[in-house]
Amino acid sequence: MSWHGVWTLCQAGGRLHVMGKGSHSAAPNAIGYQHQTWWALVELLQNGASRPDAALSLELYDDVAWEQKGTATELLQVKHHMGQHRSLTDTATDVWRTLKVWMDEASPSDPAGPALALVTTETAAEGTAVAALCPRSRNEAEAKRLLEHVARTSTAQLTETARTQFLSLGDAERLTFISRIRVIDRSPHIQDVAAQVKERLHWALPPGHEDLFLAMVWQWWDETALALLQGRQRGIDVGDAKVAIADIRDQFTRDNLPTLVELADVSAPELEQKYRMHPFVQQMHWVAYPPRNLQKAIVDYYRAYTHSVRWLQEDLIGAAELTRFENELVDEWEREFEWMLDSLDDDADDDAKKIAGKELLRQLLGQTSLAVRSRYNDPFFARGQRHMLADTGKIGWHADFETRIANLLKVGT
Repeated sequence: MSWHGVWTLCQAGGRLHVMGKGSHSAAPNAIGYQHQTWWALVELLQNGASRPDAALSLELYDDVAWEQKGTATELLQVKHHMGQHRSLTDTATDVWRTLKVWMDEASPSDPAGPALALVTTETAAEGTAVAALCPRSRNEAEAKRLLEHVARTSTAQLTETARTQFLSLGDAERLTFISRIRVIDRSPHIQDVAAQVKERLHWALPPGHEDLFLAMVWQWWDETALALLQGRQRGIDVGDAKVAIADIRDQFTRDNLPTLVELADVSAPELEQKYRMHPFVQQMHWVAYPPRNLQKAIVDYYRAYTHSVRWLQEDLIGAAELTRFENELVDEWEREFEWMLDSLDDDADDDAKKIAGKELLRQLLGQTSLAVRSRYNDPFFARGQRHMLADTGKIGWHADFETRIANLLKVGT
């Protein structure tokens, strides 16, 4: 499978979406690609514990693959079909296309080659070779006999090349090939994958914040999957995945908080246009704050404001705790603002006040020792909270900011 050509990757709502261009007939394939990516997370969570030194890849060796020390140990072909009651038979195109991929690329006659798995949402029909390759009813000799029968008797043109190639293998080679194959049928449909992930992460779910935690896990996985598909990352180590999920869970402890809006998630130019007339921006203009840093300050303001709202909505923090943090920031500002005023001469002109105010702003934005919680030390939040306080006129940078804020309010009424 390829993610190139007519497919477009985009992120929305914390999930990876694949949208086809053109007719509605592309939808099943698009869903299949997305299902493959999401199902890989289920595979990682389900089988990673038994492969602690392995890594999972996407579209490197196969749809999904396990590797160890740079060598593929299992290749998985992932097939998704709409509908809940479809049966998989030995004449199915999925079966022979999959066998051809493996005959071309997986050294079918090598007994030491990687294990091969066909993962399908369909149900293997009773009395078929695919059923004989399922773990619950495994019979390799019977699977070989039935596949050979179909290969010789079927007249389907779509599978002719694969069937001919299968029969061209020697008898012992066919048995070796089949011994490496297993069929995993009744795999969850795309709408059921999220529930499968939740079930496998039940041990990590933070009480009361399950949905937010899972959304953050999905965001991590979508970003990881995109890096794998773009070739920026070869695979995801089981150990690294465990650490990443543990780090997300750790953000829900009593002394920490989750970061919900990353720097890469925002557009600085758009925010600059949106907030350009806000009082906290005017306050920075009054002390001639550099344009690039002013833009970054607007981003800090937006992220801090958004986090305050989201944390309150998610019941991750209380209003009283945020108020205490604001009071600490105001107290810190009062001390430094007093020192700034003391350093100015009584007849200081506006240029001197600008210089002093700019230095005060730079100094306080660089101080990140104050934190809303002991282990939540992402500096954007304290910086953004200072701008939120400046937006309400509780703090300021220019020596005459109170008078200027009052004038701003008069103009706005």
